[in-house]
Amino acid sequence: MKLTEMSREELLEFKNKVQEEYDGYKAQGLALNMARGKPAAEQLDLTEGLLTAVSKSSDCFDDTGFDCRNYGGLDGLPAAKKLFAPMLGVSEKELIVFGNSSLNIMYDTIAKYLLFGVDEQSKPWRDQGKIKWLCPVPGYDRHFLICEKFGIEMINIPTDENGPDMDMIEKLVAEDESIKGIWCVPMYANPTGVTYSDEVVKRFANMKTKASDFRIFWDNAYCVHHLNDTPDKLLNILDECKAAGCPERVVMFASTSKISYAGAGVAIMGASEANIKYILSLMTVQTIGHDKINQLRHVKFFGDFEGLKEHMKKHRALIAPRFEVVLNTLENELGELGIAQWTKPNGGYFVSFNAMNGTAKRIVTLCKEAGVVLTGAGATFPYGKDPEDKNIRVAPTYPPVEELKIAAKLFTVCVKLASAEKLLEA
Repeated sequence: MKLTEMSREELLEFKNKVQEEYDGYKAQGLALNMARGKPAAEQLDLTEGLLTAVSKSSDCFDDTGFDCRNYGGLDGLPAAKKLFAPMLGVSEKELIVFGNSSLNIMYDTIAKYLLFGVDEQSKPWRDQGKIKWLCPVPGYDRHFLICEKFGIEMINIPTDENGPDMDMIEKLVAEDESIKGIWCVPMYANPTGVTYSDEVVKRFANMKTKASDFRIFWDNAYCVHHLNDTPDKLLNILDECKAAGCPERVVMFASTSKISYAGAGVAIMGASEANIKYILSLMTVQTIGHDKINQLRHVKFFGDFEGLKEHMKKHRALIAPRFEVVLNTLENELGELGIAQWTKPNGGYFVSFNAMNGTAKRIVTLCKEAGVVLTGAGATFPYGKDPEDKNIRVAPTYPPVEELKIAAKLFTVCVKLASAEKLLEA
């Protein structure tokens, strides 16, 4: 029976029963964590061979004879570029291999554009007055924090099962020259799990922008993180931009942070050859080159992109059961109550959960007080402000399965309790 159909007496009885169940969990002194999309320890163990892939001096040479212990190789080892170019669907000339963090590259790229402009002819963003950025919501909190740190005004863009609202985006970018970019997690988006439709990708490439220096930041973090044998398909945005006559519009990012080691992987940038050449011209005064020994480790461990994809099947075997635990618990405990909706992604690291309006903060607080840590309510929106206070990002990957079962059940208890409280306030 739906909670909204209950009489006040039935709702009070429901609340009292759930309160008793919640108090029982709270008395257990639990300490469980579903806050961030971290790999589980078993996933990290999958890449143990990376630690011995380069173990002595004679291992430190790539297939061209280059000594990876030395300076050079600003854009990355050729073998590493060959390995990772297929992740973003680019040529090796359209790729730079960096250090461990794609988030660092995104932060650094915005800083470069603010200081120097997007190319040698353009005016630095910092000299153009107020800068604005489009933010599909719910989205990735760290994207939003980058904009906030740089003082870039953020504009919420609603999303659905096809991706962001392109009607709204096309209107805004055509009218406002101060809008310089948009965040996109186009495949298994954080946190919704949505993959952008072909139409959305094509419209991004073909839309008219008032700002000639508008850039799409295409954070394809989950492009190889599938949860089943029928993965989503994503159209190649760079190919579409080339066909539309604007190859410089998009800059793509990815990393091995959830493939090899979260703190010791490699990150990549894909873009047009002109964009890559410009970024490298700025990097030459920033670094002599990134960690090529680590790039070589990855090449030796994975071999080629097919080897990397085979490796991801091992991750899927560990992650998919965790998603099943969360999704089955949500359906069994909340499916008939009519108080929430949630995504059922084909890949990625998250489940996006929408509770009743005005209850997300209360749910997160109840969970915390009972020993389950979640991503803060509002974190999936710019400035940490969810206008409807309903979205919660659930991260199933990190806890052991048995702990996850407890955390997921307790989460649903908190949803029930917060929902009953809200309805009784009316």
